[in-house]
Amino acid sequence: MRHIKKITVFAFFVFIALPFFSVAANAADATNAPVLLVPGPNDARIAYMTARLLEEFHYSQQPLDMEMSKKFFDGYMEALDPRRENFLQSDLAEFARFRTNLDVYTIGGRNKADLTPAFEIFQRMLQRLQQHTDYVDKVLKEDKFKFTTDERIAIDRRHAPYPKNLAEAQQLWLQRVRFEYLQEKLDRETQPAATNSAIALTNQTAVFTATNSATNSIAGTIAHHYDWIFHTISKWDGADILQAYLNALAHAYDPHTDYFPPENAEDFSIGMSLSLVGIGAQLTEDYGYCTIASLIPGGPAAKSKLLNEKDQIVAVAQSNSPPVNVVDMELTKVVQMIRGTKGTQVQLTIIPAEDHTARRVVTLIRDEIKMKDQEAKAQLIEMPDAHGGTNRIGVIELPSFYGTVNMPDEIAHSPKSCTEDVSRLIKKLEQEKVNGIILDMRSNPGGLLNEAVNLTGLFIKSGPVVLARDPDGKVAVLSDTDNNELYSGPLVVMINRFSASAAEICAAALQDYGRALVVGDTSTHGKGTVQKPTPLRPFVWPATATATNDPGTLKITINKFYRVSGASTQLKGVASDIVLPDILNYSTEIGETSLENPLPWDTIPSADYDKLNLVQPYLAQLKKDSDARVATNQDFTYIRQDIDELKKLQADKTMTLNESEALKERNENRARDKARTDERAARKAPDEKIYDLTLENIGQPELPEPEAMLITMTNNATITYSFDSDFTNYFGTNAAAATTSQKSEVKPRPTDPTLNETENILEDYISLLPPNQPLIANH
Repeated sequence: MRHIKKITVFAFFVFIALPFFSVAANAADATNAPVLLVPGPNDARIAYMTARLLEEFHYSQQPLDMEMSKKFFDGYMEALDPRRENFLQSDLAEFARFRTNLDVYTIGGRNKADLTPAFEIFQRMLQRLQQHTDYVDKVLKEDKFKFTTDERIAIDRRHAPYPKNLAEAQQLWLQRVRFEYLQEKLDRETQPAATNSAIALTNQTAVFTATNSATNSIAGTIAHHYDWIFHTISKWDGADILQAYLNALAHAYDPHTDYFPPENAEDFSIGMSLSLVGIGAQLTEDYGYCTIASLIPGGPAAKSKLLNEKDQIVAVAQSNSPPVNVVDMELTKVVQMIRGTKGTQVQLTIIPAEDHTARRVVTLIRDEIKMKDQEAKAQLIEMPDAHGGTNRIGVIELPSFYGTVNMPDEIAHSPKSCTEDVSRLIKKLEQEKVNGIILDMRSNPGGLLNEAVNLTGLFIKSGPVVLARDPDGKVAVLSDTDNNELYSGPLVVMINRFSASAAEICAAALQDYGRALVVGDTSTHGKGTVQKPTPLRPFVWPATATATNDPGTLKITINKFYRVSGASTQLKGVASDIVLPDILNYSTEIGETSLENPLPWDTIPSADYDKLNLVQPYLAQLKKDSDARVATNQDFTYIRQDIDELKKLQADKTMTLNESEALKERNENRARDKARTDERAARKAPDEKIYDLTLENIGQPELPEPEAMLITMTNNATITYSFDSDFTNYFGTNAAAATTSQKSEVKPRPTDPTLNETENILEDYISLLPPNQPLIANH
């Protein structure tokens, strides 16, 4: 459970990793106060029109009144201080005049909002954050932390009261920094090859012997993080305050309505279209330096062979223009400078990862980058059946319902459609004569509504797929109308609690039709709403204006969607026909019900559709056989143990500040993890072949080489087996040779008991279905 229980050292600042905030300061309280920010010349108009559009077009048709003002205010405060440890109760009392009047401030003027609350509240937040940072610096220099008491820290303060005064806030800050210090200390001192400490456990008491330099390093690391975070915030501008404020307004209506500044709207388009124009590098920020995290194969950066991971970009130049220093610049702004028009030139000044004293200039030509790792892909799996033969099944992994989206003034993306991609994969699998297909939509967050309808149509002849209800109560039926069924064989759909929106539409339709067996978590996420990106420019600028600056985009909830049976997926999601053990089933932080201000669940009249009878007759037997396997499966035993640990953590909601207890827990977790790893390594390799199919290789006449199986033996020797066509002989049996020459090239198939059991369920399903059974409709 270490992956659940461990809270990273600087978790309370996670909220400011997103570009939601800007800077201001209280000149009376901050000696080195940044320049006081004020709204931009267009911000008041943008805020006013955002509020009016929400009132007019949001599904709820809710006016921005006093009750909405309270949600608006509370959401803004939560966005700025999610742990409720910086604002004081005196701050809330002072800002009470805003809480019930944000409606008046926002829409009470003549086509312009008064943004005083946004900037005044943030100004106070920055003052408190400065106090917080200064206090942490002080205690890290003065205090010699000891962790011998029974003190515990609350890990979830989202619903806790704000501190009464500065003294009470400082107690929270002290407790938090002590927790961070302990976690960092244990991280360093429990490393297997640690040289700066000796760790012993005697009578359940931890005894540490650490050098002073190690202790000082911990304090320096923590102080540096706090100082850097405040420094970063102090460089942001008023546009970031506007984004935070308008998102608080949007989220008062529902959690999926958002305000996007221009660069975020472009990111939305890129995410749906799976393409962008740039250099093909994933970038991250490392203490003020734009750093290359990875290179996308086939992109200009990778092709140049002049850039590497961990290289730092310190300046960017356009064609023959002079370079612009980007050190300490917000990452999103650096990204915008590097992106551009296809075929244009960009010059990057680089600090090479291997030599931080060197500088070099790399010139690249921008090109369209395809995000192939986010495309649909498939596996062809061969496994023995129960009768001495071989089953061939296909697994199609669909990460999202992507498709081409072009925002105004954006460079057009190449045509892209997940339905077309999945069609190609299905045709390849049918060509390989698979007995059944698994459609894996676990952690699929959704995407485009039309893609959900079209993709569902690949598995039915025709008929309604989803019902969409607008704010006026009118219901539109979105149907598959082509009367073609690409695949009519046995079908299983995999879902989990992260499957949402368009994924729920597809899963629900296939379940309601009786076309597919749904397997996985208790239910999907429960997002039963439809959003539409609405550019603000036509509403903010007069028709005759020639303004070039973009006021952003409002992604607004305009419809609720319903299953063809008439039930909403909102809040309740899509329930699995066969539920498998999963820790996600028990998390209180996942799903629509865990979000603020979700729309309610309801029903409407059912659509007229043909009900197939391909699942229900076999469901009881399938569940019985699956339950029997799951009960004795060791991986599911591990999952049940993790579920028990999660339940304890969620019930307790605190973590220890006692070093001995924390060390004991870590040692227990490490021993448990090692025992699991050793047990898995001792298992016999599964008797199956796995062929990885991509959109690039499915056009080849031959299948790719089957995925190699990496087996770790009980003596920890590593052997790589490469099987020939009849799966009976193997090569590379020399353990030493395999370890040195092949281990780095072979990736083992990750342990995925849910997928493995779903394969077993599909095999059972195939065996129960009569041969060549047609799809029979029951009206």
